[in-house]
Amino acid sequence: MLSGELDLEDNPTPITLSQRPKSEGHAYNRFSPKRTTSFMGSSPFGKAESYQKLEQLGEGSYATVFKGLSSLTHQTVALKEIQLKEEEGAPFTAIREASLLKGLKHANIVTLHDIIHTKETLTFVFEYVSSDLSQYLEKHTGGLNPFNVKLFLFQLLRGLAYIHRFRILHRDLKPQNLLISDIGELKLADFGLARAKSVPSRTYSHEVVTLWYRPPDVLLGSTNYSTSLDMWGVGCIFTEMISGLATFPGMKDDQLDMIFRVLGTPTEDTWEGVTRYPNYDLKQFGLYPPQNLMTVIPKISFIPLAAHLASQLLQMNPHRRLSAQKAMKHEYFSDLPHLVHELPDAASIFTVNGLKLLPEMDELLNEMPKKPSGRSGIRTTLRV
Repeated sequence: MLSGELDLEDNPTPITLSQRPKSEGHAYNRFSPKRTTSFMGSSPFGKAESYQKLEQLGEGSYATVFKGLSSLTHQTVALKEIQLKEEEGAPFTAIREASLLKGLKHANIVTLHDIIHTKETLTFVFEYVSSDLSQYLEKHTGGLNPFNVKLFLFQLLRGLAYIHRFRILHRDLKPQNLLISDIGELKLADFGLARAKSVPSRTYSHEVVTLWYRPPDVLLGSTNYSTSLDMWGVGCIFTEMISGLATFPGMKDDQLDMIFRVLGTPTEDTWEGVTRYPNYDLKQFGLYPPQNLMTVIPKISFIPLAAHLASQLLQMNPHRRLSAQKAMKHEYFSDLPHLVHELPDAASIFTVNGLKLLPEMDELLNEMPKKPSGRSGIRTTLRV
């Protein structure tokens, strides 16, 4: 079921952009040179006494994440602990996450090292990563260094292209689920909603993806979707990194309206078949013309080709959305070393000589010399 390839193929309305929600604080540096594939038998893996639980990092809907220490390798780990109810057993989301992650080996996907099963808990032992994209955005407000946006985006696409190759959909892309290491490695995490897409196509729940990153076809009630579901989220995260604000920060009743205010209200002329979606009702929507993304997100106009790539990702019609593999080849990435396209799956892009994150604006400001008092001030020009 996991094999085979997918065929991936002038009066602007004022937009009020809200702040992103705070990061949930969960964080999952590299654990060991070997990936554990067996947690049974006399091996010290799979045993609770092999790990020391430290402080709590965050709490989700069905799990609590702790910072931990491995007595096997003496390195820091992240312990995702799920409380089990005797009458219910392990949550299905946990079983699904474990089954998917055990088979994934990629530099841009969080590594699952061990699983500990006791009567009371099910604990996943992940590599520890110090932060996530939401926390990074909170730390560096007002939008990120354009080159860093490019590095984060390329890594996100790289990880998605890998899982999409195996017909796996993440289904919950958001900044909180993108871990960021100290050197800037981005790793896809939290595969609790992920699932393998079977062939032939089946229907899926439309209650997937955090609201701000949920595509219009799903909001309209589509339950027959593919990798395009994740690609809408990529577009939202891309533009959010540039502006520092969520692009479509709606609520349950106005999320579609917020999207339509920017991209225009879809009709059969612009999106064939849209009127057949169960939640399509023009009486409930405003009739808006499409806006230029550079009007809504002014900062994007200063980054060559960024608006074009974003518009290819934020296509309301899912069949027109760019795939991860094709997005990686977009001209927007032409100034990255060609070697980033030739790396083995398990190799980080930061193994390419000279490739590294650049300082963010707030970091550059902190490094500026203090202006002397009086009239003899020094004028300093910053380039980002």
